[in-house]
Amino acid sequence: MDRQQTARLASSKGLFMTILVTGSTGQLGHLIVERLVARGAAPADVVAGARSPERVEAPEGVRTAVVDYDRPETIAPALEGVDTVVLVSASEPGKRVPQHKAVIDAAVAAGVGRIVYTSIYGGDASPLPLAPEHVETEALLAASGIPATILRNDWYTENYVADVARARETGEIAGSAGTGRVASASRVDYADAAAVVALDDAHAGTTYELAGDVAWTFDELAAAIGEVVGRDVTYVHLTTDEHVAALQAAGLDAGTAGFVAALDAGIAQGALDSTDGTLAQLIGRPTTPLVEGLRAIA
Repeated sequence: MDRQQTARLASSKGLFMTILVTGSTGQLGHLIVERLVARGAAPADVVAGARSPERVEAPEGVRTAVVDYDRPETIAPALEGVDTVVLVSASEPGKRVPQHKAVIDAAVAAGVGRIVYTSIYGGDASPLPLAPEHVETEALLAASGIPATILRNDWYTENYVADVARARETGEIAGSAGTGRVASASRVDYADAAAVVALDDAHAGTTYELAGDVAWTFDELAAAIGEVVGRDVTYVHLTTDEHVAALQAAGLDAGTAGFVAALDAGIAQGALDSTDGTLAQLIGRPTTPLVEGLRAIA
């Protein structure tokens, strides 16, 4: 029996399993570590991997390890004795695929039993410019031979922290998403789902499309932000060209402005619209309501 088979057998019998979470100083990674412990993992069975482990904030007893996506030589030592890896997607567009590949290759060499990967909602059907790197990573996982659980996350409510600040000052938010809807949830909701599936190998080989319980329009986002900041807030509907021009006027370079506007264009096409309910089912509770999530970041 190889190590992957042993790991799956141990999990099915509720025995000791060690889980490594990458990106544990990041906004999602540290929450996954916390939710693993809250969901019953022994702290000593959780390893918080990060480029700078001294910056990890985790429950007492959680171990730390250096996991630097850009230094593959750091990854193999961190995987010693690890049964499951929660691969939190890297944050820098254009670099994700080689960074993720470094972790996957090291996991294959170490005989890791399963990988849980945080991907993007819709996968290869998504028009969002973020999608191709996630799709390529999913392909690498499929080719690796390691059983994987793919968590295709919709938007984080926390993505709109800058809009909350802007609306507080100006009474406006602006964009080119038209009447497109976003089924966002708070990061803690997605982190909770990652903890649930990481703790149970029954989720191996499954792809989950995860989204908040309510899909809202940007006019509704403006109203929700207004409730949080205590003033009327309006969503200014822009064309894509107007949006790019406004972003450049605000100081963004042409490439970044085009990328942001392309995200809104994808939302306008329905890339983040969902009424699926899988996320709430996995975590056993409703997802965080939009106003509550916004209030937490305000």
